[in-house]
Amino acid sequence: MTKRLFKGLLAISLAVSLHGGEVKEKKPVKPVKEDPQELAAKRVEAFSRFSNVVTEIEKKYVDKITISEIMTKAIEGLLSNLDAHSAYLNEKKFKEFQAQTEGEFGGLGITVGMRDGVLTVIAPLEGTPAYKAGVKAGDNILKINNESTLSMSIDDAINLMRGKPKTSIQITIVRKNEPKPLVFNIIRDIIKVPSVYVKKIKDTPYLYVRVNSFDKNVTKSVLDGLKANPKVKGIVLDLRGNPGGLLNQAVGLSNLFIKEGILVSQKGKNKEENLEYKANGRAPYTNLPIAVLVNGGSASASEIVAGALQDHKRAVIIGEKTFGKGSVQVLLPVNKDEAIKITTARYYLPSGRTIQAKGITPDIVIYPGKAPENENKFSLKEADLKHHLEQELKKIDDKTPNSKEADKDKKNEEEKEVTPKMINDDIQLKTAIDSLKTWSIVDEKMDEKVPKKK
Repeated sequence: MTKRLFKGLLAISLAVSLHGGEVKEKKPVKPVKEDPQELAAKRVEAFSRFSNVVTEIEKKYVDKITISEIMTKAIEGLLSNLDAHSAYLNEKKFKEFQAQTEGEFGGLGITVGMRDGVLTVIAPLEGTPAYKAGVKAGDNILKINNESTLSMSIDDAINLMRGKPKTSIQITIVRKNEPKPLVFNIIRDIIKVPSVYVKKIKDTPYLYVRVNSFDKNVTKSVLDGLKANPKVKGIVLDLRGNPGGLLNQAVGLSNLFIKEGILVSQKGKNKEENLEYKANGRAPYTNLPIAVLVNGGSASASEIVAGALQDHKRAVIIGEKTFGKGSVQVLLPVNKDEAIKITTARYYLPSGRTIQAKGITPDIVIYPGKAPENENKFSLKEADLKHHLEQELKKIDDKTPNSKEADKDKKNEEEKEVTPKMINDDIQLKTAIDSLKTWSIVDEKMDEKVPKKK
């Protein structure tokens, strides 16, 4: 089924490849090994240079500064200059990092990253203070309270944004197409967001699966949702605004839909960092049509899932180019109170392409907004007309006794399923559903062409 859907794309890619003419294979160049004695001499010279600088600062710098303070600043500068995700965690930052990974904390509910050297919102988590205030994926954070972020590390920015619940914070944002910076006054809160929502899409045989972040329950939650809907004929997997999370959950989710082959690999300087994560061969939903929604807020684990499904021709990817966060960080303790966080490897998709700084380009690029509607809003089917007029009467008659109950019932109904109004307000979602419908039509047509055995 999936092969039929994607054979057109395959034919195009083959045509492009063949059009380029003959490609001569390049022989791999063997790295030249340095002489061990020469390498040792270079190390001694480098350390000597560093020691001289430290000595001169300690002796002549205008303000009093201890050797411990000098070394701390040197380590901080070294780590921050490696890449945007490596960092030195002093005692305070180390404790804050542990609080982030092990317990609850007060915050805004946004994930940030560095893009072109600028602190950028990867995504606000749905239902959090930042989301409610109107912060959007792609926003550049210019100031946190009165502090500029232009030379600030990610960890320092995160620590500034965190704080006690119910305390206020001000962030200044630069947004594309806005004439001047936007200022948001936000009240911190405990960040608790369900990682997975599963809803039926009204009047269709499809299921809407929303993954907000990859916590330890994602694979089980999605599997439970699919098992509860055994007759489903396709799913919309919404990874928009998903900043990532646990790698094993990205692998686990991919394993539900991909039966064989590599799902993701990572490569680093050391051999022990070179790992391949392969499909486990079970894939209970190997033939289920999937439309995946992504945007600039989809990062890390969500890019791994989208990229694996795209490379294995298991899904149509719809939306906007993803963030491009495809590196692996590990926490290495320096002592019992301090640690360093360094990048040790990069992720690669099944086809061998990298995610880092490139992201995933959708098969169908479409920007957010409302779906176009017929200007004649009363162009309704006869069967719907009476119901529509009844609803209009309720709007006019403020004294309708059950209007509040009706509104409550309507809200509860919308929480249980994706309604036509939700679809029409979200053209990316509508495109995903239309893609699943097209998929079903193509399958039916292909099945009709297969000769039946007599």
